[in-house]
Amino acid sequence: MNIGSGFRAYSLRGGEMAAPIDPFLGVDHAWMSAATFPTHPHAGFSAVSYLFLDSESGVNNRDSLGTRNLIQPGGLHWTAAGRGVVHSEVPAESGKTVHMLQIFVNLAVERQGAEAFALSLEPQDVPVVHLPGIKVRVPLGAFGEARSPLRPPTEVCLLDISLDEGASLSVPIPDGHSVFIMPIFGTLVIDGQSFAANEPRLPVFPAQATLREIALQAKDGNAKVVVFSGTPLRQPVHWQGPMALASAETLADRIAAYQRGEFGSI
Repeated sequence: MNIGSGFRAYSLRGGEMAAPIDPFLGVDHAWMSAATFPTHPHAGFSAVSYLFLDSESGVNNRDSLGTRNLIQPGGLHWTAAGRGVVHSEVPAESGKTVHMLQIFVNLAVERQGAEAFALSLEPQDVPVVHLPGIKVRVPLGAFGEARSPLRPPTEVCLLDISLDEGASLSVPIPDGHSVFIMPIFGTLVIDGQSFAANEPRLPVFPAQATLREIALQAKDGNAKVVVFSGTPLRQPVHWQGPMALASAETLADRIAAYQRGEFGSI
């Protein structure tokens, strides 16, 4: 996906039920160097921004809740839109490139009518696990004894894993989590199959009732990969623009509420 000269991304979107990546609705692996998206509403899900450590700039984040913060490289910001919020994110420094993930996480239907709120995690507060030839950052969920301090409204795990050439790692997957893996750079062997960052395909693993492990190995150079997992919500998804709710009626209600100004303003 390319928008003007200031935004390009590899974009992943789920289908009508977001299967098989449920509870994730989509992910953009993005490079942003200009203010690309106008101020916009969200309702029914969470908009999550995670900046990679190699990002040249942070992101100025604002919303109609009164949030005004700088998402720094290595940091994460989670906006749980619930009933509705108005949101804006732009690069903090003109002409510098933000390297990030824009992640859209569904909310359980009973949470879609709740008030919006925001969570932030500073780079220095992200747990890091160092192993020979491997670094694992844990902005969401857990890896071994390392656990993110954030407690988001949807149970998900996000692991930012860097591997030196030839390094290998077995990643345990929690019971009942569906999993997909996004190569960020380099080539990896994932459960015996080769995947590269520039290929239009991703390894996806449906939810299972028993604990299992997924094998990763960097191939032909250093590599970086992000592992996403979460407990599927298995509920309908009705999209329109930046809103996604569990029924067409609720979606129409939230659109009307935004048009009446009920989401507030920035």
